[in-house]
Amino acid sequence: LHDALLQKGCSPNAQTGRSKLQNKRATLNQQIIKQMRMRAGAENLLKATNNNKVKEMVLLELSYVNSDLQLLMGQLEGLNSSMEVYQNTEETANIPLIALGLKETKEIDFSSPFKDFILEHYSEDGRSFEEELADLMDLRQSCRTPSRSEAGVELLASYYSHLPLIESRFFSPTRQNGIFFTWYDSFTGVPVCQQNLLLEKASILFNMAALYSQIGTRSDRQTRVGLEQAIAAFQKAAGVLNLLKETFTHIPSYDMSPAMVSMLIRLMLAQAQQCLFEKMALPGVSNQFYALIRMAQEAAKVSEVFDQVHQFMIQTPIKDNVPLFWSTMSLVKTNHYRSMAHYFVAAALLDHELGPRDDEDQQEKMLSQVYDQLPEGRTPIDILKNKDERKRFGKAHIRRAVSGHEEALRIYSLCEHLTKLEALKDILKASHQRSLEKYSDFENEEEFTDYVDAPDITSKTEHRAEMEVPAATKVKVIDFFQRLGPLAIFSAKQKWTPPRSVRIYPEDRDEGFTLKGESPVQVVSLDPHCQAAGDGLKEGDYIVAVGKTDSKWMGVSEVMQLLKDVDEEGTEIQVVSLMDSNPSMPAKSATFCGNLPKTYSMICLAYNDEEKPLKNRKVTKKSSFLSWGMKNKMKSASMLNLPTMDHSGAMSWNKPIPTFPSSSCYNSDSSH
Repeated sequence: LHDALLQKGCSPNAQTGRSKLQNKRATLNQQIIKQMRMRAGAENLLKATNNNKVKEMVLLELSYVNSDLQLLMGQLEGLNSSMEVYQNTEETANIPLIALGLKETKEIDFSSPFKDFILEHYSEDGRSFEEELADLMDLRQSCRTPSRSEAGVELLASYYSHLPLIESRFFSPTRQNGIFFTWYDSFTGVPVCQQNLLLEKASILFNMAALYSQIGTRSDRQTRVGLEQAIAAFQKAAGVLNLLKETFTHIPSYDMSPAMVSMLIRLMLAQAQQCLFEKMALPGVSNQFYALIRMAQEAAKVSEVFDQVHQFMIQTPIKDNVPLFWSTMSLVKTNHYRSMAHYFVAAALLDHELGPRDDEDQQEKMLSQVYDQLPEGRTPIDILKNKDERKRFGKAHIRRAVSGHEEALRIYSLCEHLTKLEALKDILKASHQRSLEKYSDFENEEEFTDYVDAPDITSKTEHRAEMEVPAATKVKVIDFFQRLGPLAIFSAKQKWTPPRSVRIYPEDRDEGFTLKGESPVQVVSLDPHCQAAGDGLKEGDYIVAVGKTDSKWMGVSEVMQLLKDVDEEGTEIQVVSLMDSNPSMPAKSATFCGNLPKTYSMICLAYNDEEKPLKNRKVTKKSSFLSWGMKNKMKSASMLNLPTMDHSGAMSWNKPIPTFPSSSCYNSDSSH
């Protein structure tokens, strides 16, 4: 199993660019928590002392700690802005895409707590499950460094599918097992620690989405297959994030808060829409009226979705947690694709005239769909038929294209991390130059005669990016601990007596009691005067062993085969009884976190009230030996191409960071 996991998970020691970035993030997370503990201690001392000299010393130390935290947070944001390690390394490059970094976590030793629980709760030797425990820990450890492929996603999905089984086996609603799950906020590095599995489940889903985003950014977008792979990956990332949002609504880590996840869903869909546009433009844009108008509206759609993403990113408190690089990149794309839309409309109006063979009604219909509103007195048919009017509007659109590309370049130059992306700079410059050349063809004409402002272009797309929940989130797995017995019976929610030995004689077998049920078999209709009853057998007991044969997974017919040859000396069976107890309230589940906004809910449910204690069923005594039920089985003459450039390496970045929030750690108790 270890070798199989190694194929799906990268070795933590592998010296790839992505693993180096992840190792740096893990190191920064440790340094951040160390500084946070120091600051919390200093603040507590400040509150506790009345000595002015001590207060001055503590305040000085506090200023140093805050300064160190600011530097560490800046370095972490720089890592989150390091997109070059996630991009495709082909010679030519498109506009870079944003990938989510994996959330970091601490190692967990399930061995001792689970062995103790197996002994205390299931009355079995925990040491006999060392192999299963090792497989579980190997699986979780591999999930910390999954390969950037479908195999890596499958690895995370496998662990995610095991978690409900682990929860049912070992996480009792009435007691804690001493296991703490610690995960770090992917944007701030702030740790969150919980004793229940909600944080673990949500974090694995987040990392599945992050892995899909990395697959998308790594795809070769210079090929149709690569673009289709990128589109599917971003749509799946959005689908997984939406599943996270709908399933886990009270996780005390801001990177998984509803507001943040909603923004990330929009970002993934916007990047999928960008790839859909690139797929349409890949063979080149035909220099024909209909094709140009169509591409103009497609480009306007990409601009629109990135504008929505940008609006989300600049809202408080998202803007305090998302790297400035991300919001700046979204604004650059908003201006760039809007300018492309104006360029395509300008080309459609300036390079073509309404000829006698053209379909006048069809062109009028298409042009009318480009605008929500035209200047007073103008109509689409007038623009198409009037040569001067057509050029006037065409020049207005090309002016907006030029000014929009200039704005994109200006915004690009203001962000330190963006200026490191030479590929993006060259593409923006090439697009700007193309618009300037188009404008220069008409610059000698009268400039201020009946000046017109180009109207906004209505967005429209034939292929809208949609969320897609991947099938990988529903992987079927085999319970590591199935030897403990059927999960519906032998779970952490059921309290059992230790196994008892009862000797069965032929007369007990024939008339003393009746067996019923499916794995494990249950004793019903017990004659209180039979020898087995005197030996301790009770109605409702489950037979877990016959002689030395484990029978927890056996049905009635199989147990009957074991009992049919009982001689006069009898045979011993092992039985367990469900202890009578009223459903109790779950124990409080402590949540430890740092630097979370006070208004953010940190309630995490530790109890699932849909799962209720098993109830014994009363069965009328029958004279027959056994009874059981059956189990249910359930290109044109002239083409326009999008500007591209030769790929050039990007450097690692650092950028100014926002003010780090208050340091006090909040403890949140939650109960059902």
